[in-house]
Parts: sequence; structure tokens; C-alpha cells
Amino acid sequence: MIEVENLTKYYNDFCAVDHIDLQIHAGEITGILGPNGAGKTTMLRMLTGFFEPTIGRIKVKDLEMPGDSLKIKSMMGYLPESAPLYHNMIVYDYLAYVGRIKNLAEAQIPGRLKELSDICGLAEIMHKPVSDLSRGLRQRVGLSHALMTDPEILVLDEPTSGLDPNQIAEIREIIKTIGKQKTIVFSTHILSEAEATCDRVVIIGRGKIVADDTTSNLKTRMAKGADITLALAHADPKEVTDLLHRVDPSLTVRRKNQADPEAVSFQIKSLNDKDVMKDIYLAIKETDWVITEFKRDSDSLEHIFHELTKEV
Repeated sequence: MIEVENLTKYYNDFCAVDHIDLQIHAGEITGILGPNGAGKTTMLRMLTGFFEPTIGRIKVKDLEMPGDSLKIKSMMGYLPESAPLYHNMIVYDYLAYVGRIKNLAEAQIPGRLKELSDICGLAEIMHKPVSDLSRGLRQRVGLSHALMTDPEILVLDEPTSGLDPNQIAEIREIIKTIGKQKTIVFSTHILSEAEATCDRVVIIGRGKIVADDTTSNLKTRMAKGADITLALAHADPKEVTDLLHRVDPSLTVRRKNQADPEAVSFQIKSLNDKDVMKDIYLAIKETDWVITEFKRDSDSLEHIFHELTKEV
């Protein structure tokens, strides 16, 4: 659907986007993650034709920027971080105006606004001034603007920035619903949002792609050995530690605080690639200790994000 080759953008001597190669597939929700200043917004503005690359190619289907930029823009809906709304207009009038400037036939506009109202949850605010709306509701109106012509591709720049947790959850659900029918690219630095919403994440640090995969695959690739939580009832902490070191002398064993006075809890770090959980279980099985918790802890996306971007 979208193919990017050697995409680069300089502002004078500063390289904001640094020789990026990327393919975005049809029907995919792709999250562009990165810390502030990583180049996310610049990248999206080039993808949507608002900025011209210093170097590189952008192709959408059989079309290419900049020669086919108008045709490509007609296939896209774009919502920048701050929705460009006219605050002195009523929501219905504003969206009808957007429909007209996007060349919808006058007879089509009421029906399309009804569809967008249902998708984005605007029924109760259609006749309110934009200036009276909360930031979350303004983002919904901006999303309706971006969806006006039912574009194949939706590009969203930090769509939940500045929203409260309830508003974030609402926008997330709208994106997931829309994503069943469209290709969506959105930037964010809210890691839980990307993990809950995206089919795939692309992590950017200082203008470079440092990771590109599903969240589950990223966790698997970043895992080094295993972090294991183990809690036991009727066990002596020193005896447990000694047993674990007999299973594997390389294990790092740390006692954790445990609310249950009848149990002891440990954080176990294995640096080996082999799975030691089976060996630990078989060793404990020979004792009279009772396992109350035994699990492998996966890396969080937050930890992976920090590890990949801290030294880029």
C-alpha cells in the first residue's frame, strides 16, 4: 500500500528523518512510536504530502510523490496533533462545510454526516459550537473531518495527546473499529495505546527506525534469558535459594516483599537461553513446599522502547 525508500528530511543542518525504508501494508494498523523529537511528525507530514523529502521516495499503490501528490492526498485522511477546527462554527455546519470543500455532492452531505456521527459518537454535539467542546470531543470532530471522503488510508498524528484516560479509551476504540476497513498509520508516545491498538509498531529514535515488528515479536526478540516470579508456602528462604542455585548456579535470586506471611516470594533472573522453569518445577516437586505463584515475566513494551531509543 505505502512504500518508503531512503526517506530523509533536513532542516538546515539538522537531520529530522534519517534514511528510512518502510512498507505499510493494506488493512494494517501501524503505530509510529518514538520520544518527543524523534521525527514522527515530520515523517507523517512527508507521507501525507505536506512536506517534501530532502531525499527519498514515497509510493502509494502505483502513485508516487510529488508528481501524484494530489491523487495520493485524495486517498488519505489526515488528522494533525491539533485538529484544525473553526471554533466559531456549529459542529454540523463545520462538517458540512468540510464536505463541500472536499467536493461531496450537496445531496450526499446529510447522509455522510449521519454516518460519521455514528462512527465517532457525535450525535449529542452536532448542534453545539466547536468552542464549547472538550479536547476529546474536538478530536472526534477532527477525526470525522479526516474521514469525510471515506479515504483508504488514515494518518493520525498523536490522536490522543492531551486527553484523559476515558477519552483515550474512546478514541482507541474508534481507531480499532475504523481499522477493520482501512489502512491506519498513527504516531504516539503512549506505549500502552500502541500495544492495545496496533497490528505492528515501528519505533523511531533520532530519525532512524530502530525496530519494526508486532509487539509480541518485539518482546520475544528483546528477551534475554528469563525473568521468573516464584512464590512458595511453607518454605525457608535460604533453602529455596540453595535449591535454585543447585538447579542452575547462574541464576540470580532476589527475595521479594510478600504480603502473605505464610509464603516467600522470589524474583529469579536466568541469563541462559534454555527454559529453566521445568527444572525448577521438578526440583520443588520433590519438597513439601506449595507453589502459590510461578510465572515467566515478559518484557513490557515500555522497557523495550527505553532500551531501543536510549542510545540511538
